[in-house]
Parts: sequence; structure tokens; C-alpha cells
Amino acid sequence: MSIAVGYAFCCLFFAALNDFVFKLFARKERSRGLFVAVAGSVWFALLAFLPWSPESDFGATLLWGAVSGALSVTSNLLLIEAMSHNSAGMCATIFRLNLVLVVLSAALLLDETLTLLQWCGVLLAALAVLAFLPAGGDAKKLRNAGLILVLAAAALRSGMGIAYKYGFTQGADRNGIILINSIFWIVCGGFYALFREKAAFRPERKVLRYGLLSGFLLAGIVVFMALSLEQGSASVVLPVAQMSFLGTFLLSALLLKEKLSLCKAAALLSGSAAIILLTVGG
Repeated sequence: MSIAVGYAFCCLFFAALNDFVFKLFARKERSRGLFVAVAGSVWFALLAFLPWSPESDFGATLLWGAVSGALSVTSNLLLIEAMSHNSAGMCATIFRLNLVLVVLSAALLLDETLTLLQWCGVLLAALAVLAFLPAGGDAKKLRNAGLILVLAAAALRSGMGIAYKYGFTQGADRNGIILINSIFWIVCGGFYALFREKAAFRPERKVLRYGLLSGFLLAGIVVFMALSLEQGSASVVLPVAQMSFLGTFLLSALLLKEKLSLCKAAALLSGSAAIILLTVGG
């Protein structure tokens, strides 16, 4: 297994935990903007000391740090808002459909190629996500604003990963990009709380606690995502990282007592097979 895929699995681990934190946070009506701002502040504090490479392009770092930062914070705010309309697990699952957009974008924009086994892995990954979607009467719950929000979040999230990879090809600094991302979370979260939610800048204790935990996990996500993209192909490492919903579901089953249906069991097997094909298919 290549070092890039190893970094992608680390990203998967942190993302699974962070999605679970999002799920816990969204169960009650709280300020999303303040939560995002707190998480961004922790992220910034943890990574501010990382050095920038003297060989990196400062202009490219600012540009692609801003682009990926805007996509990152917007997609996550939309995801949390979507969870107020539909179940968090449902939204997180649809959110991971962005892995298909990632692969297609990498092939079209970054001129990356996949082997037949890796394409099979992408197909299994998409099937794993689809198997988690509700059927029958529950499916009607998706036909509301929440569905539009989470689909938009998924599209923006795929753009973030591609922006990372393209920025690195233009000489952008890895540490610089992820630090700029955290600043966008702080500023945009504050503006969202002030103008969208009309919230006072006195977050509840639980908002602070969830924000602190999420900030730590976000720092891990972006560091390992950046490392994996520097070392490997976006069309391989990003789909591996996006399979984090498998870990989130396991946490939900163990800690929140969510039931394991036949479809969900099949999705877990399909997702696991997808990871194997994506990582060894090349």
C-alpha cells in the first residue's frame, strides 16, 4: 500500500469521527455559524505553527487556499443545515456521493487515468452510498429543501478536493492552503452567525465543546488530505477518504443503537470491497 493511500485512510478515520460529531451536534437547534467559527479557531491554533516551503508560490497558495476554503466552509454549513431538514445519517450518506464527482473531475480536469479494477471500485463505492438511501415512504422526506442543500454540499465538497490537487500542481504550499482554509471557517462562520442566524457571540457550552472536538478532527482531515494529494492521484485517494461514512455508520450503530438492515450490511461490504479495489487496482 502506497504512502498516499495510508494518508487517505488517516483522513477517512478523522472524517468518520467528525461526521459523527456533526450528527450529534445537529440533533438540536444550535448556532451553526458559531460552531463553525469555533472549529475553525481550533483548527487554526493547531496548525498555525506549520512552516511554509520557501519554494512554494505565494500567489498560488493564497488563490487556491481561498478557493478551497470557500468551498470547504460552504459545503459543511450546507450539510449541517440539511441535517435540520432530514436525518443526519441520511444527509451524510448523500454527501458522500461527491466521490463520483471527484473521480470524473480528476479524469477530465487533471488528466488522471484509472485502471479497470479502480473503475469497478468507484462503481462499488457509489452503490454502497446508494444502498444507504431510504426507500418507500422515507424517500419522500428527501423531496424538500434538505435534499437540495445536501446535493449542493456534495458538489462543493468535491470541488474542494480538486482545488487542493490543482493548487499543488501550481506550486501552492500545503500548509499555507490548510491554514487559509481555517481562516475562512472562522470568518465565514462568524458572518453566518451574525447575519444569517442573528446569533449573539456567546456560544453555549455544548457549541463550544462540539466546536473544539470538531476543530481537532478537521485539522487531522485537512492535513492528511493534503498529504495524500501531494503524494498520490486524486482519483484514488479522495474516493478512499470519502468512504468515511462506513466508519460513521459503525459509530452510530454502536453508540446510538441504529439498526443494521440487510441493505446497510450490503453497503458496508460493497464499500469495503471498493476501498480494496481502489487501493490495489493500480
